[in-house]
Amino acid sequence: MSEEIIVGGYGEGSVPLKLEYANRHGLIAGATGTGKTVTVQVLAEEFSRRGVPVFVSDVKGDLSGLGAAGKPHPKISERVDYIKLADYSARSFPVRFWDVLGKNGTPVRLTVSEMGPQLLSRLLDLNDAQESLLALVFSFADQEGMLLLDVDDLKTTLDYLSEHANDLQAGYGNISKASINAIQRKLLMFEGDGGDTFFGEPAIQFENFFCCDSQGNGVVNVFDARSLSSNPRIYTAFLLWLLSEMFESLPERGEADRPIAVFFFDEAHLLFKGTPKIFLEKIEQVIRLIRSKGVGIYFISQSPADIPDEVLGQLGNRFQHALRAYTPKERKAVRVAAQSFRENPALDTETVIGELGVGEALVSVLGDKGVPSIVQRTLIRPPASRIGPLSDIERASYIQKNPYESEYRQPVDRVSAHELLLERAKKRQQQEELAAGKKVKTRASGQSRSRETVGEAFMKSMARSLGSASGRRILRGVLGSILKGK
Repeated sequence: MSEEIIVGGYGEGSVPLKLEYANRHGLIAGATGTGKTVTVQVLAEEFSRRGVPVFVSDVKGDLSGLGAAGKPHPKISERVDYIKLADYSARSFPVRFWDVLGKNGTPVRLTVSEMGPQLLSRLLDLNDAQESLLALVFSFADQEGMLLLDVDDLKTTLDYLSEHANDLQAGYGNISKASINAIQRKLLMFEGDGGDTFFGEPAIQFENFFCCDSQGNGVVNVFDARSLSSNPRIYTAFLLWLLSEMFESLPERGEADRPIAVFFFDEAHLLFKGTPKIFLEKIEQVIRLIRSKGVGIYFISQSPADIPDEVLGQLGNRFQHALRAYTPKERKAVRVAAQSFRENPALDTETVIGELGVGEALVSVLGDKGVPSIVQRTLIRPPASRIGPLSDIERASYIQKNPYESEYRQPVDRVSAHELLLERAKKRQQQEELAAGKKVKTRASGQSRSRETVGEAFMKSMARSLGSASGRRILRGVLGSILKGK
């Protein structure tokens, strides 16, 4: 018999989520303040308890409470009795914190090469022409055997292509300097948002999230996304990379008694907002096929209408918290949510969605043979861990305990495109100076002209250097920070 998670209860019984169908993905929806975060917390706990590693994106910071035991409260006791939870007890769960900026968790980095031109183009909001040029940058780096690891590598390669556009035209076609300038402006904005810390080494390995503790509990990886609210593109680009990387790297697993990992992606609408059709098709493909590799994906958003129909149709386990309908658009969203459930003759689903209290949800999960259960008005079970965030001291303690903290804390700057192209420019400048020096001839000029001094020769050589393309690049490198402040 398949092992089950009791996610909540209603008057006549409880709602079980079968672990063998937990990889059929899910949706947790509802208006702000209706209990979505607690539902995520409960599911993360129950998966962890059964040895399934969990990854949760934490947009508000509340999910850090998974690392501390909950405190007794009359409302919790009342709910435990109502749902008849014989196994309930307050406890903490093994958590690891991760953060792009490294402030609220162990740093998360990716290399430019790992992100690839398509995801990077979406991250920088490039148009088709600019994306094509970015793909050319990657092709050039591959041909030259140079690594693209961080933003400096990307900027220096763009500079090089711009300065040598004519020389490279035969091998790479027309190189638009206007597109290069546009990409460079986008990179400056990206850096201003703190995005430069996102690219570099050591790069995160997604396998680091597939861990259990010494007691067999699945580790709950909390990805702190609070600092990314001002730059949601970094957030979505990372999640899309993670999905793609798992899809391409994990072996086929087939049917199993439980998933190998479960991922919860908050603010799911950001993944699909403004997404080109080709990207949307890729996401749909990944969602459809990754379940055969034992991975469950659960999206959290305010309304099912935030999720494209192609993806929504792949989400078998659904938790719908309250929605408020004050406008025609909101009423349509309620109708869409109601129609996404298997009908329960005893419930007017569309009406109930507006009546649900905090902690209540309309729930339908996959039952025997993967058939969706009829929707039930369900009181979600209380979490065993703390409702609310950890203190800064508690979080810092967990960060220090992360076994990958020492590996990822300090950035590593390997020799890559930036260093190689600067070295190439330096050698070219030296060759130009040497060639120019051979033309300098000393001669006596009588009393009207004295021999050229060493200082004069140096100034002439510098003038020639600054007139060359490589000289102009070096000038920008040396004086860039000074001129920027003028």
